[in-house]
Amino acid sequence: MTPEIMQRAMTTPVPADLISVGYITGAYGVQGWVRIHPYSIEASALLHVKTWWLGRGENKGEVRSEVPTEVHDVEKLEAKRHGDDVVARIMGVIGRDAAEALKGSVIQIQRSHFPVLSDNEFYWLDLIGLAVENCQGESLGVVADLIDNGAHPILRVVQSKENETTTTSPAREYLIPFVAHFVPTVDQKNKKIIVDWGLDY
Repeated sequence: MTPEIMQRAMTTPVPADLISVGYITGAYGVQGWVRIHPYSIEASALLHVKTWWLGRGENKGEVRSEVPTEVHDVEKLEAKRHGDDVVARIMGVIGRDAAEALKGSVIQIQRSHFPVLSDNEFYWLDLIGLAVENCQGESLGVVADLIDNGAHPILRVVQSKENETTTTSPAREYLIPFVAHFVPTVDQKNKKIIVDWGLDY
């Protein structure tokens, strides 16, 4: 970590609305750029927001729900797509060794700074925890996670405890493509998603 970054870490208060959006997998090139693996295919926040917050993660950023420690803010100078990843240049990070030292750092961004989405667009984090019902009014559970399979996101819906038939069997999971054909309604106001999906699928 450079002296410039340490100085900012000591003087800047940590915002309360930070959201983990990806983690640094290592250096990119020899000039101090870093390679970042986004937590979702939608990386607009990484590309457009200028101030990032870096923290250390117990699992090197591979778990979205983890809470990073030793959080400090940095200024992003440049960022661009590179395949499924994002590569970026951060102020104060010069040379490959400095970039490699940030490997495993979790990147967080203030939720209030996320770009505004168009209608029928959603941030993955806003879907986590929403109740899921099918068109017949039957409860399938709640959204536990989203999976990127390349073609489109997939909702991972986990049956709630009260709907389990036994206490020893694992909770039933449904993997539902997040496309209009199978997901006709996302009602964020009422925290509910309606899907065209049977209980026995």
